[in-house]
Amino acid sequence: MRPMLDNLELPQVQAITTCDRRSLAEHKPPGMTGSLLQNMGRQPTQLLVWGVASGSGADQFAQDLDKKFRDAKPVPFTSDIVADSKIDNVLIDDLRLQQLAGKPEMYGYVLLLREFIQPAAPEEVSALDAGILSDAQNLLGGILDGLNLAQLLVSGLERFVPIFSRFLDQLQQGGPGNP
Repeated sequence: MRPMLDNLELPQVQAITTCDRRSLAEHKPPGMTGSLLQNMGRQPTQLLVWGVASGSGADQFAQDLDKKFRDAKPVPFTSDIVADSKIDNVLIDDLRLQQLAGKPEMYGYVLLLREFIQPAAPEEVSALDAGILSDAQNLLGGILDGLNLAQLLVSGLERFVPIFSRFLDQLQQGGPGNP
């Protein structure tokens, strides 16, 4: 079976390389000399596909491949090497096209594909939002009222500045009864 990217058959594939990685989180509990590893599951599988397109349809193949790359949408991928991996859809992370010099109608291509895993749907929070929004509005209203009172307090204290300034001068000169 020739590798297929959506409806596009990948011609003359020279190599397909897969890369599977597992995510591990390291925890260092206090008082313990070692550390604990937590298995966080696997990361999406990456595929590196490279080949050559030649002949009268090579130009059209290069344009179609470039269009799929620029669309940046998940596309189905089928190949013998990934049949057991159960990879259904992939994203084209990188595309390199090279028109080979001296050989008309011949393109070299390298595709970096990443397994597309459908993100989980967000949890239903509509019942929670109404209460949180109301609480936030009440808190915000209280903060704004407090800011208005603080402004009035600052402007109300300005009239005492000359009185306290004279009092400070008298204290520095030794008090009202001292010469």
